[in-house]
Amino acid sequence: MNPNFLVVDPEKDTEIIQGLASQARLQLLRVLCREPGMNVNALAKTSGFPQSSVSSHIQILEEAGLVRTEVQKAKKGSQKICFAVYDELILAFKRTEEKIQPNQIEVSMPLGLYTNSQVTGPCGICSTEGIIGLLDVPETFLDPERMKATLLWFTSGFVEYQFPNNAKLTGVGIDSLDVVLEVSSEVPGTMSNWPSDIVLSINGKEIGVWTSPGDFGDKRGTYTPDWWKLSGSQYGMLKTWNVGPQGTFVDGHKISQVTAAELELDDHRSIRLKVEVKAEGRHPGGINVFGRGFGNYDQDILLRLHTKN
Repeated sequence: MNPNFLVVDPEKDTEIIQGLASQARLQLLRVLCREPGMNVNALAKTSGFPQSSVSSHIQILEEAGLVRTEVQKAKKGSQKICFAVYDELILAFKRTEEKIQPNQIEVSMPLGLYTNSQVTGPCGICSTEGIIGLLDVPETFLDPERMKATLLWFTSGFVEYQFPNNAKLTGVGIDSLDVVLEVSSEVPGTMSNWPSDIVLSINGKEIGVWTSPGDFGDKRGTYTPDWWKLSGSQYGMLKTWNVGPQGTFVDGHKISQVTAAELELDDHRSIRLKVEVKAEGRHPGGINVFGRGFGNYDQDILLRLHTKN
């Protein structure tokens, strides 16, 4: 089984670094990697820490996005079940200038340039300067001012983008592709424990489901403008979907058997990307998509094609 790993940027992911800066929290993460789905009492017994300390450490790890929790019924009331989000953490010191490899073609798509949408409220779009149109009115997603959008959110439905297939211009085939975007769940206000099943489709074929652990608002996003209220969603998680010869992966963790060959990428002059939350999904927890000028990563939706040699 492929490990679920996260590449940590020490300059941007300061909350994750702070979450790991404790031997106690590191030990709790090791326990949860070995035995996922433990409650706080079991974690206290296994680790030897007081229950109150375990609760505090779990809260810090949850806020850092390293642990997710689920509330389940117990014999008396309810209990919080804990899971480690990642099996491996990789600390990466990137160079100031990263060069695109010769066999890579990248296209950055502004968030508001979707070609199709169908959403349900609560929903909305905004630019770095302010709200666009009316909040919680799905028709606002048709507003021409959407071209300026740098944050969008909805409860269920989809937005679809049409990327140019620039590999066709070079006459080379596509071996695999990456989709990179900053996303979170969506709930009125914010809630770190609010899972949402986010579905990506390419050229009309679903490539898999990734479950966002929550809607994050514990602090202002690095690039989130000052006018945006702190009670609103502040940032997301930067996720990379990769579809290649061996299947589909999110940050190295395999989520489906869908391969690049099944997407018929070489047959079309464009590549259609749909980002969706299904109302009938197991966790229909909405979605926030963060673009340039919002969240923790100053980028739009990135499509990266890996061409054949």
